[in-house]
Amino acid sequence: MKRILILLLLCALALPAAAQKEFGGIARFDRTVHDFGKIDMRDGAVSCSFEVTNISDSVLNIFAVTTTCGCTSVVWTRTDIAPGGKGTIEVTYKNDEGPYPFDKTLTAYLSGLERPVILHIKGTAFKGKGRK
Repeated sequence: MKRILILLLLCALALPAAAQKEFGGIARFDRTVHDFGKIDMRDGAVSCSFEVTNISDSVLNIFAVTTTCGCTSVVWTRTDIAPGGKGTIEVTYKNDEGPYPFDKTLTAYLSGLERPVILHIKGTAFKGKGRK
């Protein structure tokens, strides 16, 4: 019984790390995954944005954001983000391929972080009938 309680406690402590939204004491994202759910290809491109807050005492910059394919375009805040300030990474998925499930990766490079922040957009594109 004691082993089970210890295992449950360790699992509970590991959950926040899996859903990390704060990076290096420098930046906090409102989320790192956006799920569009089921989207009809006839609806055309879909967009979302990720909000980043500067939680450090220094100016934050988003240097670059790269995508995994040409089906995804991105625009981000290119000005300094003051301590306590916010910036955005706006993503548009063309939604012209498929139908199929998709999971696209965005790699965001921020000042003060040794490693980039990985963001995802995902969902399932379908043609016509199928939205439930």
